[in-house]
Amino acid sequence: MKNLLVKIAAAALISLGVVAQAGAVDVKTYDDPYKMIEAVADQTFRRIANDQPVIQKDIEHLRVIVNEELVPYIDSRYAAFRVIGNYIKQTKPEERDAFVVAFKDYMVATYAGALTQYKNQKVIFEPAKAVGNQNIVTIKTRVIDPGKPDINIEFKLRRAKDAANWQVFDMVAEGISLLDSKRAELGNLIRQQGLTSVTALLVEKSKAPITAPLQGNDAKN
Repeated sequence: MKNLLVKIAAAALISLGVVAQAGAVDVKTYDDPYKMIEAVADQTFRRIANDQPVIQKDIEHLRVIVNEELVPYIDSRYAAFRVIGNYIKQTKPEERDAFVVAFKDYMVATYAGALTQYKNQKVIFEPAKAVGNQNIVTIKTRVIDPGKPDINIEFKLRRAKDAANWQVFDMVAEGISLLDSKRAELGNLIRQQGLTSVTALLVEKSKAPITAPLQGNDAKN
């Protein structure tokens, strides 16, 4: 259950970056990472509550919510490039672009699955601090579910050079980095099979119906 709560919080909060991605419209931007985290989380949870009638009829609607409420704030390209790692020198621009899209869709499916477990858990945010000239900040949160241990989650955000806005690029739940876990999961495959092959694999994975995350030993199989 603890892992599920971590995934719930991740799904709702992980993408709480700041900069609207290129081409996006009507996406509010923030120059304060703390305000951004709270605002996007609140909006996402509110959207899930309001859309319950639709979700009950079609769980795939969670994929819509993730795309509309969270994806505009995800630094998908930066995260995808971190997953590719040094292998990026052996890739072509079009291969990298295709991987970024596939990786984004794969993560959307992951987040949507995690959101199936959202049951109005409360999230506490640490007080805002001065950011100054930092280009990377970590924001701590705590997920509270009555009767269960609290879950500590940290969000890592970066501000690109000469940019005023921020984007989230990683989440660390109970000391476990989501980005590092994806690098471990996909990095070896990329080196062994090539970027194009792994891109195709992610495309297929992202097409799978939205389901709740597996628990306990089932998650390891």
